[in-house]
Amino acid sequence: MENQQEINVKTKPWANPTPAGLVALAVACFCFFALLNGFVEKSAMPLVGCWLFGGFAVQVVVGLLDLKGGNHAGGNTFLFFSAFFMLVGGLEMFVKYSAITAGMPPDTRIDGYAWLALTIAVYLWTPAFFKPFGLLSLVVVALDAALPFIFLVDLQVLPPRFSPVAGYALLVAGAIALYLGAAQVVNTAFGRKVYPVIEKRK
Repeated sequence: MENQQEINVKTKPWANPTPAGLVALAVACFCFFALLNGFVEKSAMPLVGCWLFGGFAVQVVVGLLDLKGGNHAGGNTFLFFSAFFMLVGGLEMFVKYSAITAGMPPDTRIDGYAWLALTIAVYLWTPAFFKPFGLLSLVVVALDAALPFIFLVDLQVLPPRFSPVAGYALLVAGAIALYLGAAQVVNTAFGRKVYPVIEKRK
């Protein structure tokens, strides 16, 4: 009997880690909203980098567990978000701030090319998040709206005054992500729909 209990404990599936990944995404979105809209000074960049490093730690774990659980689209998305949006984004905050304070602003057009590749990837992957349709689909739509303004401003195709468009789209994405994560945690805990969510289309 004890051996059977040990086996059951060992084979018990892991819980869904997506809510933690959504909170990390929301933190990044809110921080970028503040930066892109000029609500904080550039001196906040190293602090933003610290928050992004925290998001990286969360999302890389979420991505790996999602992949282990068979969540192909979500796992891969969290994995490259953790690497490029979180880890690289956090590192760049320190690099850019150091360069700016040294009087040698970096050529951020290279970021535009990188964000262009990420935007294309997110756009091409977007249909996977509409089957089934739900709040996560709206998070992806908001990210889709933000990304072009990020890479176009970095490429200097658009002037910096367009940055707030991306900022507000990211704020929407972050707000929906927070609600969706809360709904998943609370509704699962109570075993019923405490926080209403969009019904998924079958």
